[in-house]
Amino acid sequence: MAIGIIAEYNPFHNGHLYHINKVKEMYPNDEIVLILGGNFTQRGTPSIIDKWKKMKIALTAGVNLVIELPYVFATESADYFSYGAITLLEKLKVDKLIFGSETNDINLFTELVDTELNNKEFDPLTKIYMKMGENYPTALSKALLDLTNKVVNLPNDLLGISYIKVIRKNNYKIKPLCIKRKNNYNSKELDQDLSSATSIRKALRENKKIDKQIPEFVKPYLVDLHFEEDYFKFLKYKIMLEEDLNIYQTVDEGLGDKIKKEIINSISYDDLINRVKSKRYTYNKINRMLNHILCGFTKEMASKTKDVEYIRVLGFDKLGQNYLNRVKKSIDIPIISNFSKNKSNMMKMEFIATSVYASILNEDKKKELIQQEYINHPKYKEKMEYEEN
Repeated sequence: MAIGIIAEYNPFHNGHLYHINKVKEMYPNDEIVLILGGNFTQRGTPSIIDKWKKMKIALTAGVNLVIELPYVFATESADYFSYGAITLLEKLKVDKLIFGSETNDINLFTELVDTELNNKEFDPLTKIYMKMGENYPTALSKALLDLTNKVVNLPNDLLGISYIKVIRKNNYKIKPLCIKRKNNYNSKELDQDLSSATSIRKALRENKKIDKQIPEFVKPYLVDLHFEEDYFKFLKYKIMLEEDLNIYQTVDEGLGDKIKKEIINSISYDDLINRVKSKRYTYNKINRMLNHILCGFTKEMASKTKDVEYIRVLGFDKLGQNYLNRVKKSIDIPIISNFSKNKSNMMKMEFIATSVYASILNEDKKKELIQQEYINHPKYKEKMEYEEN
């Protein structure tokens, strides 16, 4: 038996440790399989530390097997992000998914998913709200409210609904469960113990202490930090160089022209997003667009990378290794550990994204991070010493 969790750990904090410990408390004899968002996140922002550091942190925290969520899923909207992550868990024969939730009502989420999938009024109603200028998450919430008289509009609840929807639509065998989140997901202010990743990133950017907000074992990894604004000069150059931005994934037709117009006077990543965003195009949606432009992720490439093509193992402990050995014969896609084993379009895009992510580092660290894609093999000793071959 194995439990699946999905996370970005941007960065890993006390709330994440609470989640892992709660899973272990609920299912002490089961392995924990983590689907980990890599160097760029679902919001379109760079991960504050790279995926290799996050993998080591996760294993230290008690995860047994760490699997990479490919860039082409990790930087997409909730439904496609969820499809990639849940499909990987299904391929790995994971029995249960346990996710954090603000509302913590799995029956409510299942009821709303059933309404979305089976009520013929749902799609037309959602389209009406979108025609009125609402963004998709808001249109979805309003349509569900009209049909069920129930409201779900908080980010982790909505992501949980996406997880359940993928499971139901594809007849996956995974059982979804949730646990109550202990902190405010979007809070920008540090709390005493359980602070949001948003507030911790803000504090790191402002050189404030976060000793009480993260586990002690995380601190050594918080070096060579990556912030969104570090990439603005590269993004500005790319936007001004391109003739047609509408070729890039998630850039809606015509919006590329607005981005090109606004980049001239924009002085920062945040400034550009605020100039472009609207009621229909949220901050996060614009952020994802800009990330796809920055990394060169085109609609053509997206059309070639719709399905999960491989399982990439980033790391494991002894229990994780044993679990992988037990299930690997029944897995119908390649299990790989580095680029040398696979030449798919999905992996090519992963390499490009890693190269962009590394671009802000000095030459030695840039080379080292890119080379890790080829030379890292997932071996993890009992003493928590990571081997690189």
